[in-house]
Amino acid sequence: MTCCNVDVGEILKGYSKEKGNLMEVLHKVQDSSGENYICDECMTKIADHTGLPLNKLYGVTSFYTMFSNKKRGKYVIRMCESSPCHVLGAKNVIDSFSKELGIKVGETTQDGKFTLEYCACLGLCAVAPAVMINEDVHGNLKPEMVKDILAKYE
Repeated sequence: MTCCNVDVGEILKGYSKEKGNLMEVLHKVQDSSGENYICDECMTKIADHTGLPLNKLYGVTSFYTMFSNKKRGKYVIRMCESSPCHVLGAKNVIDSFSKELGIKVGETTQDGKFTLEYCACLGLCAVAPAVMINEDVHGNLKPEMVKDILAKYE
């Protein structure tokens, strides 16, 4: 029962079929994939285990930006595009990430290291503009800070 490098059956053994476990199961499967996504085969196995319709699972994984159904880089850079971040220069910051990485928003670097995404809100208005790189928060950003931030992940 292995797909996209994940033994989904082994992960699911640790969880009952309660709906309350879904987010944790999705996180565990995605984190185990090594490519930061949940493949279609894994989604089907999760649906079978939980009894939830497959379209509901896809609804969850498409609603929450922390999940993806396509391969992403080891490091996912999520640029907040809320009003405070936008007003305080998020566009210039994302343009700097794009230039440094040689990719556009929604793309992954050829080495599979970085994926650049927008997200609706990180809830970090006090340090706008802000990005999250996986679980790390970087705030009060200026375009000239991007090169040093990326160096931390090399």
